[in-house]
Amino acid sequence: MSVSVAESARPQPLSLAALVDALSVRDLTDPAQGPHALQTLVSDAAWALGSSTGATVLVSRSRPIVTTEDNYDRLGYQPDAVSRDARYTRYVSDTTMLRSHTSAGVPPALRRLASSSSPHGALRGGASASPVLLVLPGICHRRDSIDRIHTGTPHQLDLWLLRRGGRRLDHDDLHDLVTTMVGAMLPGTHWRWNVTTHPYTVGGREVEAIRDGRPVEIAECGLAAPHVLAAGGLDPSSWSGLALGMGLDRVLMLRKGVPDIRLLRSADPRVAGQLLDLEPYHPVSDLPPARRDISVAVPAGSDAEVLGDQVRSALGADADLVEEVAVVSTTPYADLPEVARARLGIRPGQDNVLLRLVLRPVDRTLTSDEANALRDRVYTALHTGTSAPQ
Repeated sequence: MSVSVAESARPQPLSLAALVDALSVRDLTDPAQGPHALQTLVSDAAWALGSSTGATVLVSRSRPIVTTEDNYDRLGYQPDAVSRDARYTRYVSDTTMLRSHTSAGVPPALRRLASSSSPHGALRGGASASPVLLVLPGICHRRDSIDRIHTGTPHQLDLWLLRRGGRRLDHDDLHDLVTTMVGAMLPGTHWRWNVTTHPYTVGGREVEAIRDGRPVEIAECGLAAPHVLAAGGLDPSSWSGLALGMGLDRVLMLRKGVPDIRLLRSADPRVAGQLLDLEPYHPVSDLPPARRDISVAVPAGSDAEVLGDQVRSALGADADLVEEVAVVSTTPYADLPEVARARLGIRPGQDNVLLRLVLRPVDRTLTSDEANALRDRVYTALHTGTSAPQ
């Protein structure tokens, strides 16, 4: 039986144990939790943009648990948006969740801005005033695929430039903002942008850095949507703004030449010591991977993000041993021969998915027995047929 987006999007709160585990993950952008190169990236971007625009810089750090209204509604996400689906959102209660992006901090930051007086009279002064740069870094929580550049706990940075009165901020200003941001965070890197759409912007753009002749998405941006400003208490007839959100992990990997996102959290002192600055990364080892293919019966429509999240949940702390979970092929029940159905114990409404599990710790080589044990744990967690592992 198929399930509608509205039905599957109903909040399914995390268990207490899962919530405690999520809140225990270190936010690498927070100086209070120890130094990290991500903090330098944030500081460099804030300083460069504050200097180039003459803006008052306001850094906002919020707790990772936010209201669904701030994460979705006040940013313009529709009630049936697929991102609200419980498969992708980590709900804490009917009305709260672990933020899926740092943009969730924008509505409350706008409300604070609207209710305060800027040192330069930006809110209650004359017709025109100096702009304000909102800087919102932090850790986010998503259900995501597993590979070298994706994680379920990415770090993001929102940069919103807001101005009251005078000439309205436009796409020329947005281009200048992106140019300054890229120059500060990825010096000497060429970039381009493409037209796209976001619920919280007008004239949205996707920003790609060009590395080794190939584009790598690093940010999304646009003009701040009037409905978002209005929801935050700022009159859109007098206020204008630029909105930019970016993935900090990927930018740091590009800046330093880090090949695997798991290294950003490595406890190996040879690695961790290199993640305190923005100097080029020097590999400490090149360990061979262990690959295991797994054929499982899963609910129809299960994608790499859902399966990757299930693997993380199944392996717990051992999830860091997994370099990648790749979907090699997907075959619906109806397309399988009877002998395959019997072997899998698959039922109507399920798919047969062939997964490739790539196992490679960042600091050692797995034994064959260890790799097989991890494979069996993944099989047990994912397989919903009736057969035992082969």
